[in-house]
Amino acid sequence: MRTVAEMLNALSQQAHRDQAASWDRHGLQLGDPDDQTGEIGVCHEVTTSVVEAAIAARLGLLITYHPLLFHPLSQVVAGGGPGGRAFRLLRAGVAVATFHTAWDAARGGTADSLANKVGLRDYRGFAPLDSTPKVKLVTFVPPDHVDDVAADLAAAGAGRIGNYVGCGFRSEGIGTFLPGPGASPVVGRTGTLNYEKEIRLEMVADKHLEPELVAALIKSHPYEEPAFDIHDVRASGGMLGRVGELEAPMSLATLAAAVGRSLATPTRVAGAAERMVERVAVIPGAGGSLVAAAASTRAAVLVTGDVSHHQTMEAIDLDLGVIDPGHAATEKPGVSALREAVGALHPGVVDLTADPTPWTNS
Repeated sequence: MRTVAEMLNALSQQAHRDQAASWDRHGLQLGDPDDQTGEIGVCHEVTTSVVEAAIAARLGLLITYHPLLFHPLSQVVAGGGPGGRAFRLLRAGVAVATFHTAWDAARGGTADSLANKVGLRDYRGFAPLDSTPKVKLVTFVPPDHVDDVAADLAAAGAGRIGNYVGCGFRSEGIGTFLPGPGASPVVGRTGTLNYEKEIRLEMVADKHLEPELVAALIKSHPYEEPAFDIHDVRASGGMLGRVGELEAPMSLATLAAAVGRSLATPTRVAGAAERMVERVAVIPGAGGSLVAAAASTRAAVLVTGDVSHHQTMEAIDLDLGVIDPGHAATEKPGVSALREAVGALHPGVVDLTADPTPWTNS
């Protein structure tokens, strides 16, 4: 049986922390990473009924799509709200981990699942997430040593992009330096301006790894005083939305009805009902803030949830129709995919993926 940490690391091979939004919560929120997982459950959101079911099932680990703890807490005591639910789960020994926007961006995750439900083909990502803060380390290395330096930087966490590790860029050039009194140059001559062939090596990493990167560079670089730059960058974030083509053009009204049937929910529709639609953008959850990004893909309609009046008017001004099946409904296919991904790693997963929508239709 895996430990909690081992289980979450395995799932993170599909939903990478570095592709989660910077404002999001990702990974273990409650519990001991070294505990055995025991029984594992998956839910859409940690509601009171989910807490009761998790305790009754004697879960060791509950994996949720929506984070249980999103805002900082000043206390964790018995009662209602996230703090009260956290208290009950902690007391029952149930660890809680979340995979939210990283799962949205993941291959086979929430965005892909919604695109499949809508019936899109040849879809691709758009609307990059504001991912975790990153830095780019740039250094200059003699050709014979660049592989070793790159390997040590990779071991410290640089060059990880999705399923790829050791990512970097190398370009050749000439470095110049004049060793001063007291210097002990590895190459070149003291008191003389030296021209040496060097490789410019660039690698991106999460910003919090900056101290480890510098330590690895200093340790592995052959020069007495290695030159390097560190730049804050926005790089290699996950894509929140998908845009693609329908198998055949259909009217906006027909597509809205098909989306409603596929997601088993009523839909709100904005735009000309008779307009023929072929190119469609989808964003799981609340995608109204990305109306302009969706319009820039030349899509005729955006399928997403929680679109406000003003966001809808913006869409209409941009000649973009809107189909709004609701927040949770657009996420539900992805939550089912999350349950399947966990089940592939831990057969017999407990399904607690009830729809958390608080609204009722009159």
